[in-house]
Amino acid sequence: MVPVSVVIITKNVAAIIEECLQKAKTLTDDIIIICNGNDEDSANAHLQNSYKLFKKPWEGYGTNKNKGIKEAKYNWILSIDADEIPDDELIRAIHKIDFDDANTVYDIRFRSYFGCKPVRFGSWGRDHHIRLFNRAFTEWSETIVHETLILPSIITKKRIDGSIHHYSVKNVQEFDSKGRYYAQLGAKNYFLAGKSAGFIKLYISPVFGFFKNYILYLGFLDGREGWDIARITAKNTRRKYLLLSKMETQGRNQPATNDSLVVEY
Repeated sequence: MVPVSVVIITKNVAAIIEECLQKAKTLTDDIIIICNGNDEDSANAHLQNSYKLFKKPWEGYGTNKNKGIKEAKYNWILSIDADEIPDDELIRAIHKIDFDDANTVYDIRFRSYFGCKPVRFGSWGRDHHIRLFNRAFTEWSETIVHETLILPSIITKKRIDGSIHHYSVKNVQEFDSKGRYYAQLGAKNYFLAGKSAGFIKLYISPVFGFFKNYILYLGFLDGREGWDIARITAKNTRRKYLLLSKMETQGRNQPATNDSLVVEY
């Protein structure tokens, strides 16, 4: 065991991938689950003594992750989501870390899946995030979507071996539904931040995003999945800025979001 708390946020405990919990158990004796769903822990009843479950109202991804950090036993935090699984190489690398160096954060490579197919190219194939850090020096921003870690200037970033395997979507329909939801959240977030949807954002950004994802980042090499990722991502970029433009015109915060719309990453 290492002095790291694993913090997981999820809508429904039953949706947690069992392997995610099994991997977390090889790291630590402190697994925190922040859940905003209404179901009980029935799907993983045999694992119920392996983690601490907290039912919390939904206040955004960053806010709920920070709630989990506050419940953690250790200062070192590995932040993962219910559809993410650390692999054995990452587990071994974490066991070798010098946890006395609290000023370091660790950037982890992500391997994403569309259904059961690993995505090797496009923006998904280049994905990596800082997910291992010391809570004494950093926390999540509390924006409603696309939360990031707030890193002071004294922090050193290091890339660590291994990967987190992200089982993001099962099919095109689920990806489109999630993309539509994130477009709403993104528009609302930009509106609250005072950002505007101009001609370039409305018309150039979606086209360039598709070109970058599918051509420059070689998304076409992932076959049909690469096409779907580039196409739906571009469509929802356009949708986000259309919604933002509508909010600006109306001069009020629309569309509203609620707990029922919360989805896993």
